Amino acid sequence: MTVTWLYVPGDRPERFAKAATSGADEIIIDLEDAVAPDHKDQARANALDYLHTNPGIPIQVRINDLTTPRGRDDLAALTGALGLSAVRLPKVESTITLDTLDVPAYALLESAAGILNAAAITAHPQVVGAALGEQDLTAELSITSPAALDHLRLQVILAAAAAGLPPVPMSVYPDISDEQGLIASCTAGRALGMFGRTAIHPRQIPAIRRAFRPTPEETARAAEIVRAATETGQAAFALPDGRFVDAPVLARARRILNLADRLADS
Repeated sequence: MTVTWLYVPGDRPERFAKAATSGADEIIIDLEDAVAPDHKDQARANALDYLHTNPGIPIQVRINDLTTPRGRDDLAALTGALGLSAVRLPKVESTITLDTLDVPAYALLESAAGILNAAAITAHPQVVGAALGEQDLTAELSITSPAALDHLRLQVILAAAAAGLPPVPMSVYPDISDEQGLIASCTAGRALGMFGRTAIHPRQIPAIRRAFRPTPEETARAAEIVRAATETGQAAFALPDGRFVDAPVLARARRILNLADRLADS
């Protein structure tokens, strides 16, 4: 399960290899917001060159808006490219543009229209994941309330889960010097059902991994449940303290143990 994604500007190819060894599970070469207009053609060429080197880590490429000629040129150039995990599509508002895709897509919902159409977008067969573009979204809606933003997040979380997609990751945390704020934000997102986060700097990767790692208490409870299930051999039973265990509880306990094992180095 992917926990961390790291953005790297497409016009800074000297950073690609460093991003691939940063500890991120996946890197995102950005052709959109991080690249000035007069650098975008070169950024696309850089991304294609790097994809063909097969660096051994999954790579997404965030292309420009598919409603623009540049976005369509990005997509045409990347379709069929070796080493591409998915195209990361900005400003997805409906399934209309998705119908033209021949590559796996990670949909970014960054507007009111995108949120309202989240169920249809996440159910599209080319979509392998979804996330919010919270900077654009909050700017469009003039949102300053954390509760209001959580409401929008939950709509995408529900849509993705109903479509059978992986859990929705959190958007970037813009202050790379505020590790405690980053961890607190991740903890709040995890409580909503979000999982993992995109980063804008390698130094954020360890903090994100720690924030989404199960706590020692969660790990101990999960281990107790799995151990009791093995000992009893029953599909449903009660622990000595009265807690009831059935198939969903056991499945969640196993997921916690698998995640704790994977993030044990965080």
